[in-house]
Amino acid sequence: MRHLVAEAGLAGRIDLDSAGTGNWHIGEAPDERAQRAAGQRGYDLAPLRARQIAAEDFRRFDLIVAMDDANVAALQNVCPASGHDKIRLLMEFSPQAESRVVVDPYFGGDVGFETVLDQCEAACAGLLAALRPQLAD
Repeated sequence: MRHLVAEAGLAGRIDLDSAGTGNWHIGEAPDERAQRAAGQRGYDLAPLRARQIAAEDFRRFDLIVAMDDANVAALQNVCPASGHDKIRLLMEFSPQAESRVVVDPYFGGDVGFETVLDQCEAACAGLLAALRPQLAD
């Protein structure tokens, strides 16, 4: 999403970040397999470090995007009641989605990470298209 936003010249207009719902990887870099697959597509994930979603995120962001139903449930458990309508599944924005959630690549080998990238690229393009009308001057 960062890559698409930068390519569109909207880096100064769209504030985005990434966070997990659990605390087990805080401070860690992305999985090596994810970094390798992303690097082959021109994305540098090395500077990223995991952090856990915080209450401030529900105030700071207009949209909280989750990869799967377990993340949606975890987000609903920690967000204020007024923030529930901000939570959406990423794949809702994918125009030709074959799945309503992003698959977990952890046990799928290298091909699993390629599938996740395919899903995320399509859905992020759809998300950016959905945001564009709100950004029109």
